[in-house]
Amino acid sequence: MKVILKKDIEKLGRMGEVKQVRDGYARNFLVPRGLAEEATEKVVKSWKAGEAKRAKRVAQENEALKALATRISAVTLSFSRPVSEDGAMYGSVAKSDIVKSLKGADIEVHKDQVRLPASIKAVGETEVEIALKPDITAKVKITVTAQNK
Repeated sequence: MKVILKKDIEKLGRMGEVKQVRDGYARNFLVPRGLAEEATEKVVKSWKAGEAKRAKRVAQENEALKALATRISAVTLSFSRPVSEDGAMYGSVAKSDIVKSLKGADIEVHKDQVRLPASIKAVGETEVEIALKPDITAKVKITVTAQNK
């Protein structure tokens, strides 16, 4: 089934692109969630007519996201976790901890935007990538310190 994407979808395409996808994926996932609609001639024609307006809106959104990325890059998050006598850390720093700390700094991100392959389980400094859009990312510095018992 051919669909036109209403939003950017990672690993599929960008808003406004016409893509060939499996029927079930379109009917059961993309269309009900408002991510795409079937690419009939009428729909494609209306998308082409509103392309300039959408491009302007997307440019404004990108500018706002770039400003947010600059704010995120300026932030350093600190966490304190208990550590055993031989240096092994009890617990870890997960995506949810990072999102909560950023929220405390007045920065709203979704946990799916935090690119952390595995929880941080070591004391020290780490940089974690925050993907605001596929082409707009920011790196936040995370410092994990040992907490004395």
